[in-house]
Amino acid sequence: MPIEFVCKIKFAEEDEKQKTKQDGDKESLIEESCTPPAKDLAGFANSCSLHGINHIFVSGRLGIRQTLWALAFLTSLALFVYQAAKCAISYLEHPHVTALNEEATPEMVFPAVTICNINRFRFSALTDADIYHLANLTGLPPKNRDGHKPTDLMYPAPDMQDIFNRTGHQLEEMLMSCNFSGQNCSAENFSVVYTRYGKCYTFNGNKTTSRKTKQGGMGNGLEIMLDIQQDEYLPIWRETNETSLEAGIRVQIHSQDEPPYIHQLGFGVSPGFQTFVSCQEQRLTYLPQPWGNCRSTSKEKFPGYDTYSISACRLLCETNEVLRVCNCRMVHMPGTADICPPSKINCVDKALAQLQKNSGDTCPCETPCNLTRYGKELSMVKIPSKGSARYLSRKYDKSEDYIRDNFLVLDIFFEALNYETIEQKKAYDVAGLLGDIGGQMGLFIGASILTILEILDYIYEVIKQRIQRLLRPQKEEKKSKQQTSTVATVGLEEIKAKEPNDMTRNHPEGAYANTILPNHHLPHPHPHPHHHHAGHHGVFEDFAC
Repeated sequence: MPIEFVCKIKFAEEDEKQKTKQDGDKESLIEESCTPPAKDLAGFANSCSLHGINHIFVSGRLGIRQTLWALAFLTSLALFVYQAAKCAISYLEHPHVTALNEEATPEMVFPAVTICNINRFRFSALTDADIYHLANLTGLPPKNRDGHKPTDLMYPAPDMQDIFNRTGHQLEEMLMSCNFSGQNCSAENFSVVYTRYGKCYTFNGNKTTSRKTKQGGMGNGLEIMLDIQQDEYLPIWRETNETSLEAGIRVQIHSQDEPPYIHQLGFGVSPGFQTFVSCQEQRLTYLPQPWGNCRSTSKEKFPGYDTYSISACRLLCETNEVLRVCNCRMVHMPGTADICPPSKINCVDKALAQLQKNSGDTCPCETPCNLTRYGKELSMVKIPSKGSARYLSRKYDKSEDYIRDNFLVLDIFFEALNYETIEQKKAYDVAGLLGDIGGQMGLFIGASILTILEILDYIYEVIKQRIQRLLRPQKEEKKSKQQTSTVATVGLEEIKAKEPNDMTRNHPEGAYANTILPNHHLPHPHPHPHHHHAGHHGVFEDFAC
């Protein structure tokens, strides 16, 4: 049966050095073939697409030509940096421009129209209890000359919602005629809304069922005739904050998305005149920060209203301030808190006055990014004429003087079926910034983004080569300390089968057959075997099987 010997040999010192040298040469060849040589600066300058540097970094000494090229390159680089910095500063300022455009449309949504009688309470509808409770608002004395009796002090607490609803001017009594785009309308087409003027009425206030007009000009909008009922105006005994000295109605034309803020944004219409209001719809688009200062539609929903508007913001600010100071709200304010009684009207007036002084700090109302408003042009003619006064007197069973003092006609229409768009746009965006910087870069130094990549690639190669030079001595030192061991398997039958002349064949250093041990030749027949052992003693150090 064949027998195999597994031997561990420690090579002799001469073979170790020779093998280490061969392995080192082989590793060096591999590294040189796999690692590209790092470019020198002159070679990089000749191959780089950056203009001018191939005339600066040349082999040899620095001459006048290279110096002039270096000055020209540095000057161009400085101009490029200056222009690029200007572009960056201009972009960081976030400028914007305003574009104005006019677009025509076959039909347009008619705006909401809110009307209020300037007089808040009808004198004939006030009871003695109402006058007693509203004394701070109206300044009226009791109806009986003897004054209030002690039993009068037992009046129940006033219900302000009921008082405003019951004693306000009723649209059924004020509206004499109504017409919208040739079709008759009535008080049922108006909805009740409460403002600082008390009970008011809004036409076309529901945006889900809003009316549309298909033609511009007079007679193609809303035309109403109203009786302001001056006989029901409260007599003035003394002036209060709520006392009104004028007669007529207040009108506000607004979008369906915003509540009426008529005491500040409305315009007055006088009795005895027909007032023509020519409207022009304007759709405004503002930019959010940092280009503008509008409130983005992506922000949270505004409490109390479906959509955000400046009017809604102001009403909410007033509500919060009155609630904080007086623990109640006025009848026109949103919310479910208790309505302030007349006894707290002084508290409400002080809170609103203080809010108006500090509104910019305590309650900043941002402009919505999308806004619809209506430009107005007013004109009027006197009514009734002498010829129509008698006719109207007979038709409505009123005297001619009453018609002159109380009747008015309001005609609201679109000037034309078009609207203006006023839009803020970014004057300088990222594309413009990159285009300007790229143009300056190409003009002054002839570079591009790929040129920057070339420079970065060169820097990477230089750093990589330096790191390899620092680490290579450590690798060589570590390899010199390692000792190489080889395991050889010797078959006994193979040794017997070998011919003597084959066993004595010379092998090159470092390359041996698996059955022949390096520097250990088979013994020849020798008359003096001890001399043979002594001759090979210095060649190898260890042989273990």
